[in-house]
Amino acid sequence: MKRFGLVECLRMGILLAAASAKAAGLPGDTEALAHSDEAANVQLVKETEQKSADFVFRQYNLGVLSHYSYLIGSGGEAMIVDPARDIGRYLTDAQKLGLKITRVYLTHSHADFVAGHMELAKAAGAEIIANEATKAGYPHKPVKDGDAITFGTVRAVVVTTPGHTPDGTCLYVYHPAAEMNPAFVLTGDTLFIGSVGRPDLMGDGMSAAGLAEMGYHSWKDKLSRLPDDTRFFPAHGAGSLCGAHLSDKPVSTIGEQRKENTYLQHQDLPSYIMAVIDGLPDAPQYFKHNAKMNHDGPPLVDWEKTAPSALAPAEVAALAHKGAWLVDARDTKPFAAGHPADAINIGIRGRFETWTGIMIPWGDPFVLIGSDGEVQEAAFRLKRIGYDAPAGFLQGGLDGWKQAGLPVRYVKMVHPKDLYQQMQTGTAPIIVDVRLPTEWMGLRIGNVLNMPLNKLFADGKRLSKDMPVLTVCNSAYRSSMGAAVLQKMGFTNVLNMEGGSEAWIADGLPTLSASAHDSTTPAVRAVKLPERLAAAELKRMMMDIPGTFEMIDVRPPAQYADFSLPGSINADIADLIANPAYLTGAAPLIIVDRDGSLAMAAGGILSQKTGRPIKVLYGGLEAYWNDSPAPLPPSPALNPTVKPAAAAPSPAKSAAPASAVPETPKKKSAGC
Repeated sequence: MKRFGLVECLRMGILLAAASAKAAGLPGDTEALAHSDEAANVQLVKETEQKSADFVFRQYNLGVLSHYSYLIGSGGEAMIVDPARDIGRYLTDAQKLGLKITRVYLTHSHADFVAGHMELAKAAGAEIIANEATKAGYPHKPVKDGDAITFGTVRAVVVTTPGHTPDGTCLYVYHPAAEMNPAFVLTGDTLFIGSVGRPDLMGDGMSAAGLAEMGYHSWKDKLSRLPDDTRFFPAHGAGSLCGAHLSDKPVSTIGEQRKENTYLQHQDLPSYIMAVIDGLPDAPQYFKHNAKMNHDGPPLVDWEKTAPSALAPAEVAALAHKGAWLVDARDTKPFAAGHPADAINIGIRGRFETWTGIMIPWGDPFVLIGSDGEVQEAAFRLKRIGYDAPAGFLQGGLDGWKQAGLPVRYVKMVHPKDLYQQMQTGTAPIIVDVRLPTEWMGLRIGNVLNMPLNKLFADGKRLSKDMPVLTVCNSAYRSSMGAAVLQKMGFTNVLNMEGGSEAWIADGLPTLSASAHDSTTPAVRAVKLPERLAAAELKRMMMDIPGTFEMIDVRPPAQYADFSLPGSINADIADLIANPAYLTGAAPLIIVDRDGSLAMAAGGILSQKTGRPIKVLYGGLEAYWNDSPAPLPPSPALNPTVKPAAAAPSPAKSAAPASAVPETPKKKSAGC
């Protein structure tokens, strides 16, 4: 293996740090990726290479919900799998392809959106097919494990895969029908790219651990037995709250996930269960209601009449006084320039559906605010999550509200450079980062508070309402929502950072720790280096103060199994860099590898993220062994040319006493 010098290690570390920052959400985070017009509509993603005169397969993405759905066509017929509630795109495409939609299949009772199965049954006369275990409350054809759905040259076999939900299934799609192995698999919420379906959405009906155990067997006993080159297509991608660590790739293979999916690396049941149920983000309160709607059969929608009724400003004010929510769907800057008092800003250019479902309690009355186009689009899109009946919309918008003499609030927008200058002079307001903890720990603008948006109503009570408070996120979308929440709570001086962390970084301002500079000198992010630990010093620490530090070995599992230092834990280097659990704690974190190169790169990245002491074994385990008089025999894993003497004992394998073995870091979510 090539030995890297310090410069090469730092260069590698900087590249990995950039990738880590991108993964943390800066600048191309999943929230920002949903801020386009295309993301708000069902879009064609991929048309399979296997298209022929009698076979077509289409994948669709609804970006604002990170929702994938599918069309399979053959023999003049089409089956739609896991459709969105607004079914117009499927009807249009089927007509253009000369196909009649005869079937609609649900892989399970979805919780994060209202499905379009009832809409397709009405519009196309399609038969709804669902797992018999669902015990669905609408007319349908129940199927069980091994049942086949055939049409044209296609055979789709139902495979029950509980785990995310008890009624979870996958569809093994064979084309031509007589093939021994499936051409591809639709995995629903059972298997995602980089993740698995979260098992904690059933409430009191079933324990998360019990469902996780089912998911373990669904993988081990069924999906893992597919050939490595089997392509699969999930029901969700990055940004979905139906799992954690989802990739934004639309398709993967079983072989890739066998190697890369961190959850599938847990070979024993207990460790799998703990990994799957630990560190999940809070499920939005509307999930349970959507799941019930999908199970019972959602009411049909008149998509031609989605606009809510116009309400005079006085009527809106009276409803707000009685507890109705005011949902302002305008963009951040117009909202900051003036809005009705107590309005919550949930911009239509973003994950409008999900954030409305998070912020507005199910069943509470709400009034929409915005232009006629924004209000109409908002009302249309909210039907995707079952918020079918707004109380109305504010007639005349903000101008009408002002003319009625009703109270108006403002949010001052602060430029990143101005805020940075205030931070240097000690005149900055209280700064609240409303992103998820994983995003905040990954990269932040300095010494700021973290109060996630979905918990701000509760966490905000820790602050003084008389102090100036500024909110920040990646792009100012969520921080505008956060500023509105604080105003609704009674805070009198609320500000928002213009452009969010993306603008902060674009201006060249430092993250984590500030560096002094004048207006003509670009700011450079401070580079902290990990401490290099000599082998002799590590030996003394292991002997004299075991249990006072955490030691991570980033070599491949096979090498770790062959030889490891007492008390060390084996971890994948990518997980070490991305998992925020490694950033916490006062005890030093010591990283070891074969020759010190990768450990130095990883240590350099972690040193930028945390104030925790980070140390790297200089020269790696090769140096540790070469510096050892004779406590352990040589190991082929470290030097293939050296063979242990015949009478030598076996290499030690984590023989430290229990008190010296640190607790395994816990997995944390990615957020949405």
